[in-house]
Amino acid sequence: MKKFFILLLLVFLQPYYSQDKAEKALQTFNEKYPQEKIHLLFDKSSYIAGENLWFKSFVFEGYNRSNISTSLFVELYDRNKTLISKNLFPLLKGEGSGSVFLPENLKEDIYYIRAYTTWMSNFSEDFQLVRPITVYNPSSPDKLVKDTISSWTASVHPESGTFINGIKTKFAVRLHSPKGATPSDWNGYVIDTTKPDIHLADFKGFDQNVGSFSITPENGKKYQLIVSDKKGYKQSIDLPEAVAVGINLQVTSNTDVVKYTLKANNLSENSQYYKILGTINNQLVYKAKINKISDDISYSIPTDKLINGILQLTVFDDNENVVANRICFIQADLLNIKQPSLQSLSLNTSPRGKNSFEIAINPNYANYSVVVMDATTNNPEEENSLLSTLWLTGDIPSKIYMPAQYFTKKRNAEALDALMISEKWTRFNWSNLISGRLPTIRYTPESYISYKGKVLIQGKPASNADLNLIFTTPHHGTNFYSVKTDVNGFFTFGNLVFEDSIKFSYQLNDKKIPKETVQVFFQPNFEFVPYKNSLPVNEFILAKRLPDEKLPTEISRLATIKSNQKIINEKITDIEEVVIKGTKKAKTQKLNEKLSSSLFKSINEQIFDFVNDNQNAQSSFGILQWLQGQVAGLEIRSQGGDYIPYMRGGTVDIYLDEMKIDARQATSISMQDIAMVKIIKGSFAGSFGGGNGAIAIYTRRGGITGSISNSSANSSLKQITLNGYNKEAPFNNPLYDDINFKDIPQDMRNVLYWNPYLETQPNAPSAVQFFNNDDSKSYKVIIIAFDDNETPLYYNEALK
Repeated sequence: MKKFFILLLLVFLQPYYSQDKAEKALQTFNEKYPQEKIHLLFDKSSYIAGENLWFKSFVFEGYNRSNISTSLFVELYDRNKTLISKNLFPLLKGEGSGSVFLPENLKEDIYYIRAYTTWMSNFSEDFQLVRPITVYNPSSPDKLVKDTISSWTASVHPESGTFINGIKTKFAVRLHSPKGATPSDWNGYVIDTTKPDIHLADFKGFDQNVGSFSITPENGKKYQLIVSDKKGYKQSIDLPEAVAVGINLQVTSNTDVVKYTLKANNLSENSQYYKILGTINNQLVYKAKINKISDDISYSIPTDKLINGILQLTVFDDNENVVANRICFIQADLLNIKQPSLQSLSLNTSPRGKNSFEIAINPNYANYSVVVMDATTNNPEEENSLLSTLWLTGDIPSKIYMPAQYFTKKRNAEALDALMISEKWTRFNWSNLISGRLPTIRYTPESYISYKGKVLIQGKPASNADLNLIFTTPHHGTNFYSVKTDVNGFFTFGNLVFEDSIKFSYQLNDKKIPKETVQVFFQPNFEFVPYKNSLPVNEFILAKRLPDEKLPTEISRLATIKSNQKIINEKITDIEEVVIKGTKKAKTQKLNEKLSSSLFKSINEQIFDFVNDNQNAQSSFGILQWLQGQVAGLEIRSQGGDYIPYMRGGTVDIYLDEMKIDARQATSISMQDIAMVKIIKGSFAGSFGGGNGAIAIYTRRGGITGSISNSSANSSLKQITLNGYNKEAPFNNPLYDDINFKDIPQDMRNVLYWNPYLETQPNAPSAVQFFNNDDSKSYKVIIIAFDDNETPLYYNEALK
């Protein structure tokens, strides 16, 4: 892949000097509206409630890693589009990594990971990443089962979108299913509706997505396609009615050239010429003008200067109306992919055996993303790989079954071309571009995390004031920043990269102004954008789990992995667990007695203690957002920019120090000021008859000390807490050469090694070392990297 691949092939069949509206509009769109797409490499393909989901993120601008965005938004939804969690992670040259916690109380179901950037929010949500994930929960009353009775349909697509009398036309047949259960073994034939017993064309489907056939229509005849699968399900589809006038664009993509032919019927004499534009990634790479269309002339576009990707060829008349359009893939049989050289391979498939290999020295790569898994487990790259995202699904948002298959060693280029016939390029619309209807930019990407603030002195704006900001980090010590306010007291503080939260001390650089009179308010310059589209339908349904039903092997294995992972991560004794929990419980009980009155006590209450246990609350943007997923039956819904709590289908009352407030007031409460939150389900004395329960928030007051308040108690300056990126959970594997790991009862791990950033050394190979589980006999290894020319290195092979 080349960093810059613009190649303007001006194929003039006569002198042609002007640049028309289409070209100018395309240039504007390409320069001002670059397009991003996302691929997430997950650590595995299915999870169990209470686990972490790890991912490596790749954000591309076209076919190169993007430098546009420095932050990635990752959200978790249930099938009802209820937002469960939202997370923010940093990007460096389009790459990042992170983890999303799957709460213990998640019911067994299909959930959805949504990933997007601020810049992507300006364009169609169709191009954001929305990926279903399977989450099991043995204690859930319902279980996931595949929908085996889902029906499928077919559609037909003539090449270049035109079907003209007397012109032999290639058709793509596309299968569709709302839940993905399309047949793998299917075929079809075409008939003249007046002679249903005569097959004009027969074909067999290439895969579960597409098949193709060709037919020459005759004037006045109607044609029908009959498609059937091996189970006997049959469907009839009418072909579009052939027209008497038009142009058919026929394209063949070979290794060295893309050849195209224009075939026409009964064209008007008024059109002086036709123009053909070829675009890749919204950039013009080919342009030709043809005065007279002839069936005998074939035109060639050399591919040696182009890159792998989708080429869109569009035919315009002399009034710049689109008359034919076709997309194809460049060099489907010659993918520009680098392979790593593995050496010093040492495999030990005995239980808990030590394994290792090295990636040979290559100065073109700064780091590798490496995953090693039990080869019998489901491969997270099997359905949609980095290559299929980069070259196909990142730009073609329609549902494609197993898109990764088109970029494997066993790929079928003919099937991919038929898929291209059935699709259109929707990153832009020629009519909109030419008429000047361009996207509206509402969201501008910031450089990493940015906050805007306002300084007040005795309630009035501090104009043109110097504000000192002081904060301390473990790795960089104490840092000082000075910002200057504008005439209205506003300032911007940006380019911040930190995890969780940081406490900032602040003071004006004017000792004459008492610090008690100064107030500083911060607001993030970034925002999570609500998702408007419907979530994709999945191929699973929920069925009741029977009492004492035996768990499937996969779920049982995941439960064992989760149990053992807890041992690996905690490394503490059961006695220490009991002591810590008992101490915390006693302190929390004492805090509850101190803060809440008898009116706000209930046998059906759940308490969150922020004095004796910070609950990771300081990384949240507000108490209502933090409560998402924390309490069974409590839902926090986003409505009109506010977060509204619901329980049992009704809204939940919110109290601050036992005084009723609204949701907006609750959002403005600083997490640092909260001592305790109590969730009360059902009626209680202080509710005056309300039956939906309450969220009772209690603030810190004199005499209350604890883990959070003590951290700032000794500061002589005013402080404020700013939230940063979500912290990635550590991915821990047992090291069986350490005696502390010998007591793990049963090792069923399906992911044996996970490293999203395996750094390279200039004069040494990159070493990978991992320990086997108890039963694996072969390993699947995934390695991903990019060089300075943006050529992907991609390895997805089994080691035996």
